[in-house]
Amino acid sequence: MVGTNSEGLCGGNNSELKLWREERDQSRVDNLILKDELKVCLRSKRSLSQRLCETETNMLAIISKYQEELNLATAHEHNVADEYARVYAEKEARGRVIDSLHQEATIWMDRFALTMNRSQELPRLLAKAKAMAETYSAPEEIHILLSYCQHMIDLMAHIIRNR
Repeated sequence: MVGTNSEGLCGGNNSELKLWREERDQSRVDNLILKDELKVCLRSKRSLSQRLCETETNMLAIISKYQEELNLATAHEHNVADEYARVYAEKEARGRVIDSLHQEATIWMDRFALTMNRSQELPRLLAKAKAMAETYSAPEEIHILLSYCQHMIDLMAHIIRNR
């Protein structure tokens, strides 16, 4: 019986030992699996970190490119606005000059109309100058000037009639 009892104690110890060894072995396997998974995670983390860095670099390059394009577009917008302002100012100035010239021309037409309506002084004086130029054989330049004066009197008379 003693042998049976000691077999029972030894058998119990053996099964505990066996159970302890299985747990230890399973723990080592689990530890190796965890170490492998940790290595995979670290590699993945490094890879993701590297990809993130590359992506960040690419994004910064894209942002820089679009910022430069935005700056160029803004500069162009300012240039167009400045050009528009310049052209508009020139148009306004030209309009003021045209209005001023129109007023001046109206004043002169009114004066000429008064002169023409009051008497035939200008046409009479021109006819007298033409007769003298013919009589004294005046140079060609004088005849050209008198023709120009006649043309201007005719033109002004036409403008006054058609106002």
